[in-house]
Amino acid sequence: MSTFTRSSTSTSTGTSTGTSTGSTSDGKNGTMNGTTDGTMNATTAEANRRPRLSGMTWLVWRQHRAAFWTILAATALAVAWIVYQRGQLVDFLDGYGYPGKSLDEAGGAFTQYGDAFSFVSIGLQAIPVLLGVFLGAPLIAGDLENGTAKLVAAQSGSRTRWLATKLALAGLVVVVSTGVLSAVFGWWWNPVKSEALAMEWTSGEAFNTTGPVPVALTLLSVFGGVAIGVVLRRTLTAMVVTFGFTVVLQLVWGYFMLSLGNVVTVTTNKGVTDENAFPSLPHGAYEVDQSYVTGSGDLLGWGTCSGSETDAARQVCLDKADVVGWSTQYLPLSQMNAMQWFGATILFALTAGVVAFLFLWGRKRLV
Repeated sequence: MSTFTRSSTSTSTGTSTGTSTGSTSDGKNGTMNGTTDGTMNATTAEANRRPRLSGMTWLVWRQHRAAFWTILAATALAVAWIVYQRGQLVDFLDGYGYPGKSLDEAGGAFTQYGDAFSFVSIGLQAIPVLLGVFLGAPLIAGDLENGTAKLVAAQSGSRTRWLATKLALAGLVVVVSTGVLSAVFGWWWNPVKSEALAMEWTSGEAFNTTGPVPVALTLLSVFGGVAIGVVLRRTLTAMVVTFGFTVVLQLVWGYFMLSLGNVVTVTTNKGVTDENAFPSLPHGAYEVDQSYVTGSGDLLGWGTCSGSETDAARQVCLDKADVVGWSTQYLPLSQMNAMQWFGATILFALTAGVVAFLFLWGRKRLV
């Protein structure tokens, strides 16, 4: 009897425990499966919502991410500093009473703001050189030198796609950084744009750092560096040659820059020594040249009769030459925008030619 009781108890306990354990285990599995599935679904949905780089784009970005992030971070810091400087400038102008009062009367009070413009402008003008040397030249030359290009060529992606991705990502970073800096610098300079005391608009420090010009100059410098790297196939050599290329590009551009505008000529016939004899020019206009006008309409160099010892002798000389007034050639400030876009169009066309060269000839050497 006792034996049966113990057996029944044992059986009952085993059955109960087994049933309980199974039930508990099933409950846990259900909870865990539900939680895991829900978490995975939420993570997948979130990943699908966020744009992620993949394939060739991911490869190129990862390869050059240090350079790209450095450029973007430096751009952000420069923008923050320029925004602060503009606030300082506006506070000064409001306190001074500009434009009611001329800045010519400000004396040394405006010097620090003019120095700030020059300091930032020097940095902005160096960007095409720096990016051409440190981004453009090694972009593909490094892959050709260390054999990465051969590895890429052996994969499923084509060399054309690889080259296009490289150029597209580098170009995008260049356009974003230089475009933002150009817009913010122009915004800072705009309140005193017509004042030569701040910056001459025809100088490189203003013309080459605002509008579309810095974007176009930098793109040509960077892609020119890429082409030099493809030809030379050595990173250090390509960087040195690219430095020379970008410096020469800046010099040539500066030489032809003012020829982008349409020179305006204004003449007077009130003599050359009387008050108000010299023609009045629009505010902010850049004087290109001046000369004397004779009664017959001929032009004489403004140095004519400069060797006269006295004013009376000079007047006699001018009368003898039949000088009746001045002729002045100038570029109005209103032409700046058109000149910049015209010049940028030329630079963009040259950049397109370099890109075409890279695709038509350069891709054959990407192994």
